Amino acid sequence: MTELVVELRDVTVAQEGRAVLEQVTFALEKSEFAYLIGRTGAGKSSLLKTLYADLPLQMGTGTVAGFDLSQLPDRKVPYLRRKLGIVFQDFQLLSDRTVAENLLFVLNATGWRGKARKQQRITDVLTQVGLGGIGGRMPHRLSGGEQQRVVIARALLNEPLPLLADEPTGNLDPEVSAGIMELFAQINFAGTAVLMATHNFQLIDRYPHRVLTCKDGHLLDSARAN
Repeated sequence: MTELVVELRDVTVAQEGRAVLEQVTFALEKSEFAYLIGRTGAGKSSLLKTLYADLPLQMGTGTVAGFDLSQLPDRKVPYLRRKLGIVFQDFQLLSDRTVAENLLFVLNATGWRGKARKQQRITDVLTQVGLGGIGGRMPHRLSGGEQQRVVIARALLNEPLPLLADEPTGNLDPEVSAGIMELFAQINFAGTAVLMATHNFQLIDRYPHRVLTCKDGHLLDSARAN
């Protein structure tokens, strides 16, 4: 039985009251990797925001990590986001806290209990992204690639079903970007679905996967291409 972690049917994606994508239908299976591409303003970020309930579902039906987006009250949104990993281009790390304190903030906010358990989880995710031992450093002392790895570690804290990444290599040079892609490949191989918005076609050529294209108000799916 196929396990779907994202499923949208005939969805309208709107930003500031204007429909940017219509009749969006696609599903993402557990352990699947897909790219989300399209010109600036084509709807990539708006689609991702709809998936993590930053934008309300306008029309159609949608399920993400078992949550029905069309029936999701505001008080349930944090519970949905605990099942997601979200990676942003601009890091959004707390500059006045160490790496470990940044991760601890998320664990506290999402209901983790037990000091030793939380410390072990922080150690585990930093090791997973290749940054074991840097928990005491401040974000500004890290390179861009290291900061992005911390962001990915933060996204992995609650063992997400899908990982949503919005231009995660947009501010990184090609060599560092390749390292981030290798990390995403490892995460995906371990069983986490990945949906990654990107403009980097070199990465798509080097690491080929299914491609979802936002174009002319619609979502084109390479998995359905003839």
